[in-house]
Amino acid sequence: MRLTIEGVGKVYKGGHVALADFSLDVGPGVLGLLGPNGAGKSTLMRILATITRPTSGRVLWDGADVARSPAALRASLGYLPQDFGVYPNLSAIEFLDYLAAVKGVPARRARPRIAELLALVNLTEAAHRPLGGYSGGMKQRVGIAQALLNDPRLLIVDEPTVGLDPEERVRFRNLLTDLAGDRIVLLSTHIVSDVEAAATSIALIDHGRLVDHAPPEALLAALDGKVWEHVVASDELAAAKERWLVTGTFRRSDGVHLRIVGDAPPGAKPLPPSLEDAYLHRLAGGRMGAAA
Repeated sequence: MRLTIEGVGKVYKGGHVALADFSLDVGPGVLGLLGPNGAGKSTLMRILATITRPTSGRVLWDGADVARSPAALRASLGYLPQDFGVYPNLSAIEFLDYLAAVKGVPARRARPRIAELLALVNLTEAAHRPLGGYSGGMKQRVGIAQALLNDPRLLIVDEPTVGLDPEERVRFRNLLTDLAGDRIVLLSTHIVSDVEAAATSIALIDHGRLVDHAPPEALLAALDGKVWEHVVASDELAAAKERWLVTGTFRRSDGVHLRIVGDAPPGAKPLPPSLEDAYLHRLAGGRMGAAA
């Protein structure tokens, strides 16, 4: 089971470049696709879900070109788009029953599978209520359930925790981890904590380009000895941000405590690196390289 992205580019009308020569090879596990809003994550997800065709390059699923033979990938695919819509007059059971039929799930399997998934996303008690009365977080959970209806080998979720409360967010992260053993899960997000909790590998994307691809441990190890705490007065904060890469600020009675990535400022104390430090450091490095 392998998903291979080879030199994929996407240029929209008007010349906007959403992706540029993007290449990645993905096996079983949770791949966190991490990048700022507008980086090209959703475009890549739509291409992988066979909704949008790339302008250049190709996507291979187990060695077969998806553009030429999309059926094999679609049969193995579960997809939760960023903008997931529901039919407001249908209940969760009716909606999932309809989508199960669309996906070709046999009726004898659909009902027990729907009951199982509604329990998994904690919606059993609301299963017969019209979706129009659901909160945003509840609708998102229905979206997660529909993506799992056909027990996909490739699961693509685009900004899946938007609208979820903290408890639901933790539940969903744990669910992704449980699902990843024998399938490929692509988690696209701009929220570092979601990736940190679930991903076995991370791909950093910015301005449509792959900045880095590595396990979380490798990204953290690259910053050993490069993260510092430094205290400045409030009126020195702007100058400090121009001089150093500041990944966090905390105001205390003795001044502003800065979290800095790079060379040690005078009198700074070392800190263990976080994934957010690594993310911001690699994005800053990638942008400097692109500018050069």
